[in-house]
Amino acid sequence: MEKIRFDDIAALQKHVSEEFGPFGQPLEVTQKMINDFADVTGDHQWIHIDVERCKKESPFGTTIAHGFLTLALLPKIGAGGSDGFAVTGYGNATNYGIEGLRFLSPVPAGSKVHARRRLKAVEGTPKGTKITSQVAVHVVGSDRPALLCDSIILYQPPRR
Repeated sequence: MEKIRFDDIAALQKHVSEEFGPFGQPLEVTQKMINDFADVTGDHQWIHIDVERCKKESPFGTTIAHGFLTLALLPKIGAGGSDGFAVTGYGNATNYGIEGLRFLSPVPAGSKVHARRRLKAVEGTPKGTKITSQVAVHVVGSDRPALLCDSIILYQPPRR
């Protein structure tokens, strides 16, 4: 894997692409994860936590993960390095923002999700380097993404 310094804007920009990289490793989204997320956030809507009611009333036939749980899994499944390079030499990497976040299809409890990304933009700023990647999270086996967003990370130099 190619290693590129966070402040080598030209080298990073060579990886900007219209094509997504390969999927990262899948992760099972369990009912326990969904229940724990509901407890942390206070979002106990039945479509997420009531297995029996979902069997009868949900259009999905089962409980589904919260969209924000799927988003929160990005650090674990975010397809890090799937675009062929690793950013190096920075002091810290900070989530700068999410743009265009869309929840496009459900993530049923017990399904596995995986993600892939493509580098959209690289911008040098006075604070560091902003890297924008489009990330697509899919239920394994589904062509349609469950989640699609542009993730912006600010890579800052080491503090002296």
